[in-house]
Amino acid sequence: MNIDEIRRKKREELLRSLGQPTQEELQKSVEEQRKAILRQVLTKEAIERLGRVRIANPLLAEQIEVYLIQLYQAGQIRTQVTEEQLKSILSMLVKKRDFKIMRR
Repeated sequence: MNIDEIRRKKREELLRSLGQPTQEELQKSVEEQRKAILRQVLTKEAIERLGRVRIANPLLAEQIEVYLIQLYQAGQIRTQVTEEQLKSILSMLVKKRDFKIMRR
């Protein structure tokens, strides 16, 4: 163990003794909140589709999750998002990422 690891562990122990959450606990809490929102927003089929996207392309899945959560928080999602709607969101985000290289 190096000195930085020892300091980090001591700091975490001190924070636990004071009752303050550690960085890992905060990350777990945020992740649980994200999952809860996505369960509310997506149908069962859409959740399965998002899981398959996550396996193939984790960054794209995270972009979709952030997009859906933003829509939910803005109040723009009134009903659950179906698998077909998720496909259209997916194609929209993929199109945004496309770029063209022009050769001279």
